[in-house]
Amino acid sequence: MITFGLQNRIVSHDQETLPASSGWFTVSIMAERMTEDEWRAFVSHGTRTGKLATTRKDGSPHVAPVWFILDGSDLVFTTGADTLKGRSLRRTGRAAMCVDDEQPPFSFVTVEGTATISDDLDAMLPASISIAARYMGPEQAEAFGRRNAVSGELLVRLTPTNVVAMARVSD
Repeated sequence: MITFGLQNRIVSHDQETLPASSGWFTVSIMAERMTEDEWRAFVSHGTRTGKLATTRKDGSPHVAPVWFILDGSDLVFTTGADTLKGRSLRRTGRAAMCVDDEQPPFSFVTVEGTATISDDLDAMLPASISIAARYMGPEQAEAFGRRNAVSGELLVRLTPTNVVAMARVSD
């Protein structure tokens, strides 16, 4: 239970309920933390895109959608070397990605981590084909994978350093 005041200040995390006349009210928070197996299944489900957050050179944030796959615990995606994402990832070696379910009861996984970057086309092609299979289907996977595993693209592995995974946020 979280108890709020009229100005929405959190004042109590316990089970105590204050009288209504005090101006305070108690809200039950029913969202549940996902286990590692649950968050891995959640981010791998269907064709949910990741929202990749990087930092511009001036420190301001940048967020862009990406197609990705889960490989072990790493989120794997490709991006152009000369895109804002590519330049930011090479400069900082860090990023965050959020994957969410936009339908009630709403759930999300946010992964913060370190980025390992490669321009090795032999390593990029199988990953690119797997990513394409997830989003475009097996019939188009090879064509899309080959289209995206080309010179000027980067293969990125986001290795988690912190994961926040919440299920059923609105329940």
